[in-house]
Amino acid sequence: MPSLELNGVRKSFGATPVLDDVSLALEAREFIAFLGPSGSGKSTLLRIIAGLETADAGEVWLEGKRIDTLPPGQRGVAMVFQHYALYPHMTVRENMAFGLRNARVPRDEINSLVEDAARVLEMGELLERKPDQLSGGQRQRVAIGRAIVKRPKMFLLDEPLSNLDAALRLRTRVELAQLRQRVDAAMIMVTHDQAEAMTLADRIVVFNDRRIQQVASPMEIYSRPANTFVARFVGSPAMTLAPVTQVDGGDGFATVRLGDGTILRTQVPRAGLADGDLQVGLRPEHVRVAHGGEPATTATVELVERLGERSIIYARLKDGLPVTGEDSGISSLKVGDEVGLMIDGAAAHLFGPDGTGFHRQAA
Repeated sequence: MPSLELNGVRKSFGATPVLDDVSLALEAREFIAFLGPSGSGKSTLLRIIAGLETADAGEVWLEGKRIDTLPPGQRGVAMVFQHYALYPHMTVRENMAFGLRNARVPRDEINSLVEDAARVLEMGELLERKPDQLSGGQRQRVAIGRAIVKRPKMFLLDEPLSNLDAALRLRTRVELAQLRQRVDAAMIMVTHDQAEAMTLADRIVVFNDRRIQQVASPMEIYSRPANTFVARFVGSPAMTLAPVTQVDGGDGFATVRLGDGTILRTQVPRAGLADGDLQVGLRPEHVRVAHGGEPATTATVELVERLGERSIIYARLKDGLPVTGEDSGISSLKVGDEVGLMIDGAAAHLFGPDGTGFHRQAA
């Protein structure tokens, strides 16, 4: 039985639609990331699951029980917000116990639940401190602990790392990955940070324009994007998309020509490929600076981003098409240089007139 089921959820704020017929199933103990740009509906959907917003249509089921008709406190979910919202005059222990005291849980049970949560989060030595004595990452752990003591069937995390600086965000991301192994509950995390989603999630749900665009494992999302939105949104730097013309390649795979005349022999089967205008999609790692050999094409360098282990090259083909590729970490290229590019056509993606993705056959 799925842990969570969403059936046909719709939501509008006045005349503005926010969610349009969203359906999804979540398995037991699965970690799902809702990923998408601001305004795509992901946080609204999380709040509907929590009971903080009411859907205009649709149903929410948790472990076989319909919960969208229940008040938030009876749904069996716990939400961790972007802002910690800790009581500054209370200790960590008191903050974690506050909701249980309001629910009139017996004192001994409260103490046991708080101690257990502190052990899971490895923060027993912090229980007598107050929030102003904690780092941002420790405060976030307290907020998570406040959810853990409720022993929910599901955790809902609304951009839990967005208030942390880069170093602390990375460390807390590792802690979240460890936490999900110790907690017997499913988790949904809303984020606009693809690195968080790719690192933590079992599956990613990509949102855009009020709808789910794709649901798949992180590497499936990256290597076989459902459409051009997913292709460009997931991956840093973004995938290069370029209009192409299909030409006869003499085999069962599509051969296409770029605007500057470059021919790419893909491994995308021609059978089933959409008629009409096509776009080719190239990840930066499949467009490399030529060091010897015959380059597929040439381009003018517009920016070199040196990252240590590799360099990202932003260049422009002769027909004006911007393209992103890679060079070694010790690249000597500079702005204005003419450079040869090797393009791995076998790794290329194709997208039809409506943006639907077509990919090489799965291994």
